[in-house]
Amino acid sequence: MNLLKLGIPKGTMQESTINLFKKAGYNITISGRSYYPRVDDAEIETMLLRPQEMALYVEGGAVDLGLAGRDWVRECKADVLEIGALTYSKRTNQLARWVVAVEEDSSIKSIADLDGKVIFTELVEVTKAYLKDNGINATVKFSHGATEVKIPHLCDAIVELTETGSTLRANRLKIIDVMMESVTTLIANKESWQDEWKRTKIENLYLLLSGALAAENKVGLKMNVAKENLQSLLAILPAMKQPTISSLSEDGWCAVETIIDEHVVRDLIPELRRVGAEGIIEYPLNKVIP
Repeated sequence: MNLLKLGIPKGTMQESTINLFKKAGYNITISGRSYYPRVDDAEIETMLLRPQEMALYVEGGAVDLGLAGRDWVRECKADVLEIGALTYSKRTNQLARWVVAVEEDSSIKSIADLDGKVIFTELVEVTKAYLKDNGINATVKFSHGATEVKIPHLCDAIVELTETGSTLRANRLKIIDVMMESVTTLIANKESWQDEWKRTKIENLYLLLSGALAAENKVGLKMNVAKENLQSLLAILPAMKQPTISSLSEDGWCAVETIIDEHVVRDLIPELRRVGAEGIIEYPLNKVIP
């Protein structure tokens, strides 16, 4: 039987990844301490793997496909195929940033001031390349965690991953540069990609995952309106492209359906009602496929 081996990131990304797969139509169940979750697709076998090492497992063929941050793919220098980006995370859907941070009252104002300094980070190889590209000669050391507290006791600066910057501010640190932005990517083993069945399975999976992400923070809205009020309604009704309009069995009436951003609904529905919309229904979406 054809089988696709899929790597699921273990740790902070684990729950959000499993939730994303659920929205895409795949139910993944983790039992106890097992590293082999169950999925309700007999053609997929899953394995929990550290996201920092995911690209190495994909490159080596232990799994055909995995989800990993673009930052860790670059850190591992892995030779894998990037299928596409999936912008989601453990907290927000913002892009994660690797930033250079120093103490709030530090004399270090820019990366030029890092020459001869000591920097701690988990992303050692990428940081070294970044410093080299900028002509900075500094010492880069690996941090085993709690990187924020190592200033000023062990180092002059850190390179740390952040989405909102709140943890850095809470530790009285300031950002002096953004080293790189990263996003979760779906990566594939190059030999697996050459297999026609696996390639089709991967393409289908990416389509559904992308559709699930596209549906987040959007809702469907449908309503009825008299044809004489249709243009007034369309003038205030947003849509991804154009609303769907169909005639009702009752003469002089039509149904209108659209997909919009969830945050505008509370202000929009009263306005729709004022221009003659009736039977307004708001409903959640699982997937939006462009």
